Amino acid sequence: MGFEELLGVNPWTALFTLANTVALFLVLKKKLIGPVLNLIQQRQDEIDGLYADADKAKEEASQLQSEYKQKLAVAQETSERMVKEAVARGQSREEEILRQANQEADAIRQKASVDIALEKKKAMNQAKDEISVIALAIAGKVVSKELENSNSAVLVDQFIDELGDEV
Repeated sequence: MGFEELLGVNPWTALFTLANTVALFLVLKKKLIGPVLNLIQQRQDEIDGLYADADKAKEEASQLQSEYKQKLAVAQETSERMVKEAVARGQSREEEILRQANQEADAIRQKASVDIALEKKKAMNQAKDEISVIALAIAGKVVSKELENSNSAVLVDQFIDELGDEV
């Protein structure tokens, strides 16, 4: 009994099967495994590229965010400065309006004072004239004689001056 009969395998068939398996492995390696490995490598390269693009995009986004924050800070600073300037201009304008109003009020007070002084002087002159007429009438009746016009005018003026000093 031979080996063949015990196992039921022919050594040449086993050798041929082994050779076929090695040949099949080499053919598959060349035709199937190589392209699959190439495909896997391409996919890996593509994924690595996507990761690199994502990292680059993340970095750009970070830069843009930083620039945005800077621009926002500048804009906020500018708006605060503009508000302060507007408030300062408003206060300045308010002070100018108040100053002008005070000047106008002072001018009106001064004009009123001048008008009052003129009216007072005018009233005093009218009062002097009326008093002189009354004084002449009284003097004429009391003395019962007529005073000369030139002498009466001097006496009346003297009387009015004395009366004005007492008032």
